Amino acid sequence: MKKIAFIFFLLLSTFYPPPSIGLPAEDIQLVTDAQYFEVAKKMIQEAKTSLRVMMFEMGYYEKHPSTPSNLLIKELIEAKKRGVKVEVILETREGDDRTTKRNRQTGKILSDGGVEVTYDPLFKTMHAKSMVSDGELVLIGSTNWVFSSLTSNNEVSVLIRSKEMARELVDYFNRVKATGNKK
Repeated sequence: MKKIAFIFFLLLSTFYPPPSIGLPAEDIQLVTDAQYFEVAKKMIQEAKTSLRVMMFEMGYYEKHPSTPSNLLIKELIEAKKRGVKVEVILETREGDDRTTKRNRQTGKILSDGGVEVTYDPLFKTMHAKSMVSDGELVLIGSTNWVFSSLTSNNEVSVLIRSKEMARELVDYFNRVKATGNKK
């Protein structure tokens, strides 16, 4: 029975391949390693109406106030203060693991600064690392907002100027947000 189902799936996928989304982009730039910090910072500083950030891990380091992740977090709060709608989704899990602790601490700092923070549902890992600015600029890739990712890891991201891509990612953001919680 399993063999018949597998053959049926193969035939079906051959004649009816899954849809793929090809979206137009005005500009695409490769962003590697420590370049990410400057690109993300500029993107936040230049946002006029909205910022939506999905991040697997976002760390705020109390003892090291000038770390890149702290500076990006402060920039999100500053963007909120100047009237930009800033929304963040962070990963959480059951228990007391490092990622959940960091994200809860950072989430509180962001919330206290007026940023809307949602935590993904416990039944699913939110592993995305993305930011959408003003419905047209997308930064997406492997970089978490933690010290090692922003300073010493080999990381690859892309900066994409595309209203269509931004719209698709905002729709995805909203679907994930709808399943999350504020606490």
